Amino acid sequence: MSSYLINLLFLLMFMLSIGSTLSIAQPEGIPDGFESIFNGEDLTGWHISRTNHHGTVGNFYVEDGMIVMKQYPYGQGGIILTDKRYADFELYLEVKADPGTNGGLFFRSNETGSAYQIEIEGDGQPNTANLISEMLRTTTRASAEGLQEVWVPGDWNSFRLRVTGDVPHAILWVNGVLMWNVKMERNDLIADAREGMIALQLHWSQTPTPVPGGSCCAYSWRPDGAHYFRNIAIKEL
Repeated sequence: MSSYLINLLFLLMFMLSIGSTLSIAQPEGIPDGFESIFNGEDLTGWHISRTNHHGTVGNFYVEDGMIVMKQYPYGQGGIILTDKRYADFELYLEVKADPGTNGGLFFRSNETGSAYQIEIEGDGQPNTANLISEMLRTTTRASAEGLQEVWVPGDWNSFRLRVTGDVPHAILWVNGVLMWNVKMERNDLIADAREGMIALQLHWSQTPTPVPGGSCCAYSWRPDGAHYFRNIAIKEL
């Protein structure tokens, strides 16, 4: 085979690999059959929790079609919840988060933020997309072992979450790739609650002023760090 054909073959393989990466990197938007629960203009249909320990003021607002969440005052976060409660559903959203921050996506949450949680550790940092809990003792957790293979740093990434059953069965995809598929050992929610709110969390930090070199959350928080969400939609099952 001539050197020209060899170089052409390598070029075609490179272009195919780039195309495959881009297909993962670029969220495709709200899937068919899903209903938007964020109108892109204001927080209609959502409210700030006044009873959670991360903060009750919340510097949460809408800008350029996305929900922006920042600490206010410095050191205090908070959560915003859907006004509506959901039982069985599929949820789709796109998230972008600054390094040096922490937050989460809650499901079947109560007003205080006791819920199952999918962690958002800065910009795809370790623990992002893991299944944990908030103010709740859980019997089942899950780790997104393949996250780094699909996460796009500094850009939008999509979460698609499916939750069904009295004893929750939860499945998570990130950028269209399966991260975990777990059936809880039991219903861990208070009073075996069957439904709850969707919530977005911004973590609190333990210092009133930034600590040079500090990272969330025991020491500091990236000054003016934020989490961004867009294209939030749900399909009830």
